[in-house]
Amino acid sequence: MERKATPADVDAICRGLPEVELGTSWGDRPTYKVPRGPKGRGFVLYRAPHKTAVDPETGEPYRDLLVIVVPDDAAKSALVEDPSVPFFTVPHFDGYNAVLVQESRLGEMGHDELAEILVEAWAARAPKKLVAQFFSGRHGMR
Repeated sequence: MERKATPADVDAICRGLPEVELGTSWGDRPTYKVPRGPKGRGFVLYRAPHKTAVDPETGEPYRDLLVIVVPDDAAKSALVEDPSVPFFTVPHFDGYNAVLVQESRLGEMGHDELAEILVEAWAARAPKKLVAQFFSGRHGMR
């Protein structure tokens, strides 16, 4: 049986992709970016607690949210509408191709499923040539 995803897997998977660096965006938020350097575009962001994303049970802002880029609106809908995975969105992200997930709920999916989603996020932001090189070396992916 596949092992469950963990918050540490996010770092391991992201850092294992070509040309990724952990930088900052939205002020001081830790963000995985591709490619390395000043042209890097964020694809996974550790979101600060904010009133636009609150736990419906407690009314408190989520404290462990990840923002993960998705390739398009269809991919976003597929993840948000799939009851087997813990992804969601909030009105603040309407029109933005990204999903939210609490780090504390990553164990509700398998490691391989998380890896697939993070690779897609990376591919949505990485330079096209880099994406082509990456996938040409991975038969059966994509």
